[in-house]
Amino acid sequence: MNYLRSFDVVIALGLLILFLPLLLLVYLLVLIDLKQPLFLQERVGKNGRIFTIIKFRTMSPSCPQVPTHEVDRRNITMVGDILRRTKIDELPQLINVLRGEMSLVGPRPCLATQQEVIEKRSLQQLEGIRPGITGLAQLRGIDMSDPKRLAEADAEMVKRLDLRLYFKILWSTLWRNGLN
Repeated sequence: MNYLRSFDVVIALGLLILFLPLLLLVYLLVLIDLKQPLFLQERVGKNGRIFTIIKFRTMSPSCPQVPTHEVDRRNITMVGDILRRTKIDELPQLINVLRGEMSLVGPRPCLATQQEVIEKRSLQQLEGIRPGITGLAQLRGIDMSDPKRLAEADAEMVKRLDLRLYFKILWSTLWRNGLN
């Protein structure tokens, strides 16, 4: 799976260049709306290493830092709702990919407080895997509120991951198709 790192770098760099005008526009819109355009949060990475994920802010800065499925939807701003629905809020994670903290395809990084997710992934021997922006679990609609199913889908993806599945997951993510 190390050979996929080259694809991560080339694709992430290409997407950052391609979307630079959009990134700048969104940065300015969120800056005007919330005064703090970037959301930085510590997440668990490969081998349990903590890293700072970069996203566009979609919620009020006063919103508590909890897992997404526990967030009160009233904290999401109008601009943030659009960014979330279009997944544009995720684009800054391409910087995490370039820095080697994430892959384009892999298990979504969790918070250090999500111990059940960490434990279930550990049982599936997923600690040594670089987290990703998208993966099989996301395409199947499985989030971190179901740690067992999440870890099982992540393990299935890692076991099957080759160049073909890597691009199939990316393509399916772009076009919002489920993948079984």
